[in-house]
Amino acid sequence: MKGIPITGASPVEHDAALPSSAPVVIIGGGIIGVMTAYFLAQKGLRPVLLEKGRIAGEQSARNWGWVRQMGRDPAELPIMVEANRIWHQLQAELAEDLGLRPCGLTYVARSDKELAGFEAWLPHARENGVDTRMLNGAELADLVPQAQGRWPGAMHTPSDMRAEPWAAVPALARAAVAAGAVIRENCAARLLDVEAGRIAGVVSEAGRIATRDVVMAGGAWSNLFLRRHGIDIPQLSVRATVVATTPVPDIHAGGADFGAIALRRRVDGGYSLAEGDAHDFWIGPDAFRAARAFWPQLRADPFGRRYLPYAPRNYPDAWGTKRRWAGDETSPFEQCRVLNPAPNHRKIGQILERFRQLFPSLGTVQAAAAWAGMIDTMPDVVPVVDRAGGLPGLSICTGMSGHGFGIGPAFGRIMADLVTGDAPGHDLSRFRLSRFRDGSALVPGPAL
Repeated sequence: MKGIPITGASPVEHDAALPSSAPVVIIGGGIIGVMTAYFLAQKGLRPVLLEKGRIAGEQSARNWGWVRQMGRDPAELPIMVEANRIWHQLQAELAEDLGLRPCGLTYVARSDKELAGFEAWLPHARENGVDTRMLNGAELADLVPQAQGRWPGAMHTPSDMRAEPWAAVPALARAAVAAGAVIRENCAARLLDVEAGRIAGVVSEAGRIATRDVVMAGGAWSNLFLRRHGIDIPQLSVRATVVATTPVPDIHAGGADFGAIALRRRVDGGYSLAEGDAHDFWIGPDAFRAARAFWPQLRADPFGRRYLPYAPRNYPDAWGTKRRWAGDETSPFEQCRVLNPAPNHRKIGQILERFRQLFPSLGTVQAAAAWAGMIDTMPDVVPVVDRAGGLPGLSICTGMSGHGFGIGPAFGRIMADLVTGDAPGHDLSRFRLSRFRDGSALVPGPAL
């Protein structure tokens, strides 16, 4: 699996000359930023996308590769249904293979209580025309016959899909460029240029770009950038480790989360594996600032993550990371081009052993690669998707909470419409920026 994951050592593909002005500047080259650029270009605009490191260098290419409707927050679900349609359209229209495969995804219940939680979500699927259904233990055994264990049942969505993130997002970036977008990798946005209380431009390390509209899609870096401009969102990041096996016989063509282990078949014949219910969290200054907002989530699942005292040097919430800088200074975004956390090596062996125990017929399974990514998460497990009322010209789409890859194409379309003043086509009130300061209770979405 050469070249996976994408890192700061990966070749630069996009090195376009920057114009002196642009109708829209997008900060961040993950799937949200790329798809926003794509849909703005489809509207006939020539947006500029600035990526400090590499397109899809961070979580957009390090995720499980699930394109999932099942278990979504009710406010996200209609948007995800649209995303499914867009994925199919993109695969049909583009010359490149995105690795998109209709395969079905499955959540396996470990207890009757968990199964009841799945059943409680089903009305949302029916309201949105999603084909999710419950499986009893015998039906689950038929779906994954080689899995060893006893489970009360599962929730299964046949129309859910899988894709290859490290292939899909770079391919979509090339499609955006072909449509008219300008993309520049290895070029950090340092500051917003604000005049008379509104956006007038973006100061990048390669110079200023005049613009009236900016889309912040910086993933785990968004809060650090926004706080520099007086906008504070309670966004934190957790580390998730993924193991990719060498090719093995096909024991399940789709993706399934058994709780202790989640898996997805890849195009190359191997499986991507991860723990379905645990992450690592580095404690930093933002953890203390956001503690109150995250308290309901922590109280509901206090042991769902491993706590570490400090992040690696130059990470967004590392203790020594600069919080103030000027436009003519090297910014924190240049000091860490790509968030490339080392995987949790203790977990690699555990993940492989759990996979072996689940599918003993495979015998010894070897790891072809292992990596980790930083998942940007919010207290209520839904993103911020909004115009920043306090700073006209700024739009924000961040905090995908591990759900961004599959839904990214639809949120890109929505952001393009928000920026150009067109109707977004969905109720976005659940994702409003003001929910963190208007006294609203932050209610976490489904823990599915």
